Amino acid sequence: MAAQDTNRQHYVAKRRRSLSGAEVAYAKFMMKVSQNDRLRIYRKLASLLRNRFSLMDALERLYDIASNNGKSPGDTTAIAITHWMRSLQNGESFSAALRGWAPQSELLMLSVGDIANLDDALSNLIHVVEGTKRMKEPLVGALAYPMFLMVMVVLLIWAVGAFMVPPMVDAVPDLQWRGQAKALVGLSNWVRYNTFILFSILPILFSFITWTMPRWKGHLRAKFDSIPPWNLYRIFVGVSWLLSLSALVKAGTPVSKALRLLRADSSPYLLYRIERALIYVNNGENLGEALYHTELNFPDKEVIGDLQIYAELDNFQVALDQLANDWLEDSIRDIEQKAAVLNGFAILLIAAIVAWVVMGTFDMQDQLVSGMG
Repeated sequence: MAAQDTNRQHYVAKRRRSLSGAEVAYAKFMMKVSQNDRLRIYRKLASLLRNRFSLMDALERLYDIASNNGKSPGDTTAIAITHWMRSLQNGESFSAALRGWAPQSELLMLSVGDIANLDDALSNLIHVVEGTKRMKEPLVGALAYPMFLMVMVVLLIWAVGAFMVPPMVDAVPDLQWRGQAKALVGLSNWVRYNTFILFSILPILFSFITWTMPRWKGHLRAKFDSIPPWNLYRIFVGVSWLLSLSALVKAGTPVSKALRLLRADSSPYLLYRIERALIYVNNGENLGEALYHTELNFPDKEVIGDLQIYAELDNFQVALDQLANDWLEDSIRDIEQKAAVLNGFAILLIAAIVAWVVMGTFDMQDQLVSGMG
């Protein structure tokens, strides 16, 4: 048996060395962008470690599965595990081995329990990543459908102005339009001469909003954080941050150190809020009081109030974990409700424009008949 294991390891090592740089670069890119692949590996690793496998032995077993016992060493997962094992053999920690293969936020979570309790660190990481994934689905739904309806509004305005109104105007060129008909004719003329502007409005607006979400950070932004779509971004970032903070604190990291660690890979929006909170934490205030004194209402007014109470309890780690999970569930429902409001507003807008166009068209027909008579 020992001889077979030695031969297998020698065969696998030989196949690993034959991989090209392009294969490794592609595998690294795919592993970094594929959250599901990383989560699958983390789950299997955590399970094996809990069953008393060593990290190297667990990775060897996962390599065998991914590479079909060494027959497919070019598999993306197999290549990733190969390089992680090489890094571990060179004395690096697991979080360091994953550098370049996973986002910085995940490396941070793993570095906390990297030495003694890697299985706990992996479990905490899985919990945070899955919680963030659960937030993304309703968030995308909250933004995608209203954006689609806004595109339909622009296309409707363009179609009316370019195709529906001009033939009616050309029928009686000298007719002096009045009321809604006049407004519809004016819209048609504007559309024909400003088509580029019309089709640029939404891309510019969406680009502006997308750019400001992670970058706009001051007290004026805090006021906009209560209205869509910026409030949706605040909720998403706030929940993700609180879940990560909870996982770090649960792993034994002091709050002040956890806040400093979470600055890495943070957007300017989140970094500003962490830096402001750290000022008060470093002056001896607890987390809830620190967030309250920033006057940024981040991550949420009610959460800040809860933290002011829980931060004084002996079991703060447990209370923070429960608070983070409760807020995750509440936020998913909140985003779904806000999505319904946004969708309703967009539907009403497009219905109002359609009604205005219909009424304007009837008015044009009436005046057109009168003008011909």
